Amino acid sequence: MRIAQVSPLAEAVPPRFYGGTERVVATLCDSMVDLGHDVTLFASAESSTKATLIPMRDQALRLDTALWSDVAAHLNMLDEVRARAAQFDIIHFHLDCLQMPMFADIAHKTLTTLHGRLDIKDLDALLMRWRQFPLASISDDQRRPVPAANFVGTVYHGFPKSQFQFNGDPTGYLAFLGRISPEKRPDRAIEIAKRTGIPLRIAAKVDRVDMPYFKDVIEPLLNDPLIEFIGEVDDSQKSEFLGNARALLFPIDWPEPFGLVMIEAMACGTPVIAWPCGAVPEVIDDGVTGLLVRDMDMAVRAALHITALDRRRVRQVFEQRFSAEVMAQGYIDIYRRLIAAPHVAKPARRPANAMTAVWVAPPAAAAIDPYPILPTSSPGA
Repeated sequence: MRIAQVSPLAEAVPPRFYGGTERVVATLCDSMVDLGHDVTLFASAESSTKATLIPMRDQALRLDTALWSDVAAHLNMLDEVRARAAQFDIIHFHLDCLQMPMFADIAHKTLTTLHGRLDIKDLDALLMRWRQFPLASISDDQRRPVPAANFVGTVYHGFPKSQFQFNGDPTGYLAFLGRISPEKRPDRAIEIAKRTGIPLRIAAKVDRVDMPYFKDVIEPLLNDPLIEFIGEVDDSQKSEFLGNARALLFPIDWPEPFGLVMIEAMACGTPVIAWPCGAVPEVIDDGVTGLLVRDMDMAVRAALHITALDRRRVRQVFEQRFSAEVMAQGYIDIYRRLIAAPHVAKPARRPANAMTAVWVAPPAAAAIDPYPILPTSSPGA
């Protein structure tokens, strides 16, 4: 199969540091090549891949110190993809919806994975306007704000089994990995550490937009010998950082569409303590690969008793559900269904009230319960 993967240009593929989408694209490309497919990657020039790389920019945007335009960079790339479209059986976009006006007449030979939250103003109307585009979700929960969108499948993220090393004898600290922001709730992680007396190591980036939150809320909490802020870590450091942890803390307060860091921890055998927001209950098998908690008291108890979970079983579940091979095959199955389906040209559906509509949050998004009642038994691995 001839496959094009079109990545965002914010980071290289794979990214040097933080960058979930680009990391997923990197894994997909290499895994699909390993499965015998002809894969072409459109990305920044410093990307590293087993696929054929079509460099669309000399440098990833986030690390470029020159003045640059995000829109111009991506439109240049999309025009190049469009010019080469006949070379591919399927074009897989990871750019949200930016490509839709340019590829409307060949939407049937595309797949768009939506990597972010979908309870966003204007997005529901856009997905209805361009409803001929097949969409993939990264969790079933991610779909809830836009139930009428044209989803053709859910594929969970995955990583190569060799990328993270299993550690059955961790040092014993709690870990927080990702991004410092209000919805990620690093303040909860710090409180858990202080209440349990267990050291916490925080490996996280701070975006410019979140710097006031970091300075005003988080930085004052770091003045404690239990808390160590080590900043952003790269892929080569993650295995040791996560593998040596007693548990990963994932104390989020938003409708998480997936949560890559959870399966990174699971790949090391490290269980996860998480609030059951968004897709978390789909990723974590409660009582097997982690513990789901609804409040701070539950989280403290979980941190004290998490060592009762079998770290080898945690790693086993990762291999069964979240390996690179499982993810790649999930997308290959979708590609084959799309290619085999009869194609009837469908114009974009213009919402009847497109010119006068005032956006209102979809009822499903407003109704999301961030702390649902947990099942009495864990879902099957």
